[in-house]
Amino acid sequence: MRLTRYFLPTLKETPAEAQIASHRLMLRAGMVRQAGAGIYSWLPLGFRVLKRIETIVHEEMQRAGAHAVLMPTMQLADLWRESGRYDAYGPEMLRIRDRHGRDMLYGPTNEEQITQIMRDDIQSYRDLPRNLYHIQWKFRDEIRPRFGVMRGREFLMKDAYSFDLDFESARRSYNTMFVAYLRTYARMGLRAIPLQADSGPIGGDLSHEFVILAATGETRVHADRRLLDMDAACSGIDYDGDLEPVVRAWTSLYAASDDKHDPETAPVSGSDLLVARGIEVGHIFYFGTKYSEAMGASVAMPDGERRLLHGGSYGIGVSRLAGAIIEACHDDAGIIWPDSVAPFDAGIVNLKTGDPLCDSIAAAAEERLHAAGLEVLHDDRDERAGVKFSDMDLIGLPWQIIVGPRGAASSRVELKRRADGQRLDLSLDDAVPCILDSRT
Repeated sequence: MRLTRYFLPTLKETPAEAQIASHRLMLRAGMVRQAGAGIYSWLPLGFRVLKRIETIVHEEMQRAGAHAVLMPTMQLADLWRESGRYDAYGPEMLRIRDRHGRDMLYGPTNEEQITQIMRDDIQSYRDLPRNLYHIQWKFRDEIRPRFGVMRGREFLMKDAYSFDLDFESARRSYNTMFVAYLRTYARMGLRAIPLQADSGPIGGDLSHEFVILAATGETRVHADRRLLDMDAACSGIDYDGDLEPVVRAWTSLYAASDDKHDPETAPVSGSDLLVARGIEVGHIFYFGTKYSEAMGASVAMPDGERRLLHGGSYGIGVSRLAGAIIEACHDDAGIIWPDSVAPFDAGIVNLKTGDPLCDSIAAAAEERLHAAGLEVLHDDRDERAGVKFSDMDLIGLPWQIIVGPRGAASSRVELKRRADGQRLDLSLDDAVPCILDSRT
């Protein structure tokens, strides 16, 4: 992609309303623009990041056996009245009335909608277990939307819902999602720590929040340092096997948010205790028969009896992750994207646009990167070198291929790794394989 043909409205100055790093950098890098309080338009660069995050989530959910659906943003209030949540939910719910006078709402979540689908289309115990998910826009009318996409009113969310015959099979579904979440965040270059969360009136231990470490996070985490050495990618995992030992290995190590941490009873202290700030990016939760009982979702057993479905819900904030990754991966110059979620895999900086030799080398680099299956942003603008370097660091692409008149005469380029600033003087023939080798 040639930058002269691309819509990338970067900003030199930080807008006054941006209070945290991700909000500041997303605005400056031309990723988003505010459309209203807590509501954002995603511009081309930001939309590419959003789609890359979404792709990873899709792949890991499907690898774990979940099936993608798409439920509507608008829901009937009658469904929520069945569950008893319509009046109880609070002012965060955006309530709407259509032209026929029917009460509707912009969905903040989808437990009722998915329970209706299961109630209407699953009739036999032979049809279970099931795990359905979708990635859809949600709306919650936050009283104080702030911090950009980190706490907006409209947001993109993956929510999955499992349905099982009993608690034991529901636990297996829960364990599957627990492991899938670890894998999802690891693929994005993140270290997620699962914290036991409140499970409400159901009780038990099947509720966890996943927090990624970032200096600007709102959650203060106290955790056993050994969690940092765990295999977050869950290498060689078999989803058809028993995942309880994997989950137990993670949850047996101490991890608590500030409000649950008791220094007197914590099993680790001193240098063994990690104290850091983090950002919640996911929550998994077993809710038993709460919705199936209220809405009459059951299946026929072999003896003809009806049994209520046991459910669980599993959320990942997809648009929130775009901001959270920036909070965890940036420096004073700008964003540092992990390879897997970067909007482009590499950027080409032509320091002398209009020079036939530089233009030829830059075009050859672009062609070879494309042939290797990489997405590339080619800065072919007639701008000063300092402006090009500044913008490329700001948007944070993992690699920069710098083409200048000094090296172009011998078909040499400078290869810069954004994460650590390492620079290599290489032939163009060696530069592309170097990028590919770093990604394996």
